[in-house]
Amino acid sequence: MGRGRMRVVLGAAPGVGKTYAMLSEANRRHERGTDVVIGLVETHGRPQTKEMIGNLEIVPRHTLSHRGVELDEMDVDAILRRAPAVAVIDELAHTNAPGSRNSKRWQDIQELLDAGIDVITTVNIQHLESLNDVVESITGIRQHETVPDAFVRSADQIELKDMTPYALRRRMAHGNVYAADKVDSALGNYFRTGNLTALRELALLWLADRGR
Repeated sequence: MGRGRMRVVLGAAPGVGKTYAMLSEANRRHERGTDVVIGLVETHGRPQTKEMIGNLEIVPRHTLSHRGVELDEMDVDAILRRAPAVAVIDELAHTNAPGSRNSKRWQDIQELLDAGIDVITTVNIQHLESLNDVVESITGIRQHETVPDAFVRSADQIELKDMTPYALRRRMAHGNVYAADKVDSALGNYFRTGNLTALRELALLWLADRGR
């Protein structure tokens, strides 16, 4: 059995529609007759994203207890037992709860790929390890969850999900990204036009460098 193929939906910024695009591709394959399951999707309470799950089979998460807190994580063993053709897994740079079999979600995905399962996943440009310092200089925010560039570059396909700063800020103002009580703060900080423009340029440069 050969190694699975990985498709990464790369976001220039949070809120550009990565998860929606991932689920669109999953539904397209499902309608074609491919055996697709959802390993983990974060809808962040967005109705349009939730609707995109449609009839896709969801592999239940498993619960870990850490310091009296119950934490839900992707169940890698359950996906391996189910052995689908394709697993849909959000937030590639996620750090797993203490006690998980792997410390990072990208390591979980590596196991699935090694088992011959294709994976469609998502990540934002600010979570790439090599860009941590430059993203902090742009946004003033240090990203604590990162994924090695080499793992993302190993993908068979990388799709850039982009949106103009104006369109993304308008989407934010309409409440389609964050809850209403977080919108003003986000627009005045991380989602300033200058930040979004710089992150878009960073994503394009990173992709151009990958293609060399």
